[in-house]
Amino acid sequence: MTALGRFDAVALDELVATASLLTRVDRKYVVPRADLATVLATLDERTRVLEIDGARDFAYESVYFDTPDLLSFRMAAQPRRRRFKLRTRSYLDTGSAFLEIKTRGVRGTTVKDRDAYDLERRDELTGDARDAVADALTTIGVPPVRAHDLDATLITRYRRATLLAPDGAVRATVDTDLEWAGADGDGFSLPDLAIVETKSGAAASPVDRMLWRTGHRPATVSKYATGLAALRDDLPRNRWARLLRGPFASAHRAPVHASRTHNHPRPEEASCPVAA
Repeated sequence: MTALGRFDAVALDELVATASLLTRVDRKYVVPRADLATVLATLDERTRVLEIDGARDFAYESVYFDTPDLLSFRMAAQPRRRRFKLRTRSYLDTGSAFLEIKTRGVRGTTVKDRDAYDLERRDELTGDARDAVADALTTIGVPPVRAHDLDATLITRYRRATLLAPDGAVRATVDTDLEWAGADGDGFSLPDLAIVETKSGAAASPVDRMLWRTGHRPATVSKYATGLAALRDDLPRNRWARLLRGPFASAHRAPVHASRTHNHPRPEEASCPVAA
């Protein structure tokens, strides 16, 4: 994204250290790519952008796992107070991958566990991974045996840039080249859209207020649940109906290659952008 060139760089170590201190509220926005340059141009010029080895945006891939009856999806679609999301997240430019388990209990507390994972096995769950998932499911009242039913359901790919506000208290990510692929290879892309996510305290950040001034409002969007609903007409759509009738209706439908991508360097060269 050429619009990122006006910002100074921030190193990964500093960004990670700053992010770890944040008690954050996440807000997501679906923004037309045509508006993105204007949005970025409006940001404070002291904003900094994550840069690693001269690169300012990075290729991500997430593989989401669910049960045959789509328990994780349906918990999000309801929505239920108790729910979980399970994925591997891979940083394709740097050759690293992580298993991420996110659970929300009856009191609304979200717990996210993240462990390094074998990149070559990112589209499957190892025995150790299933054991870890079984333990996590137990904490939210889901029978641990359901961990044995989990299989890859959806793949998402995109490029991400990460921005840090001048005061270090606000972080934002900008995802472009959005692409989804189902387990059967059916898929779609949204080349004309970006997903912007802000991460700040409870009060709206200057980035949020800038987005509001330029006509963009927070959206209920989940790369997994909204993407799966867009692919399958038989699934509940009410929670994402506005997006599915609006921005997602412009999706470019086409078979998407869902197998492993090998565009990463040797492991000894690897590092990874900050998770979000």
